[in-house]
Amino acid sequence: MQIDVRGQSTYLYTGGKKLTPLTVDREKTIIFIHGAQQDHSCWTLQTRWFAHHGFTVLAPDLPGHGRSAGEPLQSVEALAEWIAALLDALGVEQARLVGHSMGSLVAVEFAATYPQRTVQAALIGTSLPMPVAPVLLDAARDNEPKAATMINGWSYSASGQIGGNTVPGLWLLGMNQRLMARQKPGVFHADLAACNAYGRSLESLSAITAPVLLIAGSQDKMTSPKVAKAVQAAIPGAQMSLVPGSGHALMAERPDAVLDALIAFLAR
Repeated sequence: MQIDVRGQSTYLYTGGKKLTPLTVDREKTIIFIHGAQQDHSCWTLQTRWFAHHGFTVLAPDLPGHGRSAGEPLQSVEALAEWIAALLDALGVEQARLVGHSMGSLVAVEFAATYPQRTVQAALIGTSLPMPVAPVLLDAARDNEPKAATMINGWSYSASGQIGGNTVPGLWLLGMNQRLMARQKPGVFHADLAACNAYGRSLESLSAITAPVLLIAGSQDKMTSPKVAKAVQAAIPGAQMSLVPGSGHALMAERPDAVLDALIAFLAR
């Protein structure tokens, strides 16, 4: 579905269920927010389940990503404001948020800035702060294929590096490489720079009043479970679900485990 957000065309994946701005369930809306150099397609399993079990699913391609027009936004704060504008465009006052990596920071910022609009928030592969190695930032600016290779090397567990896809015949690293390659030039660096610059403190997370679930991969080299636990401790009442054997790309490596955790949290 294409809608207009702030005067620009935005693509929303709706979980394979036909949806129009007039048929959005404003009481049971879930927004899935993808990570850096990604788009809506990273959420295929999770979005389809919720769309066919009583929820309105909105998985946008963020500005400048995938099928959405415009330029990539330059900060996590700007992305959270854009999510609010997306909700306004659909007449949705409150929503559940699910974000991965950069998207988890957007969900954190939204939940802290708009507590009255946040029903629940699930943070997948998160840390605060979320520093990006200078060598990766430079590669994202100057040599995107090199940056993609680096991300692939760090995003998957040891078993994921040699296979391990739950769908026989599909290659985790090759699929992610193709997904990253189809994003527009400049998106990679803008996304990673936004993560690197995000300055919200752990102490400020006490302002989040909505129920929060963190989902962490036990072998995540990019946002380690240890750092995720610090985020959990800073958010009142936050829960943690640890996914054994998964790296940072949890939705690809352990899609069923991620879905099960989200169902237990969002559909209870």
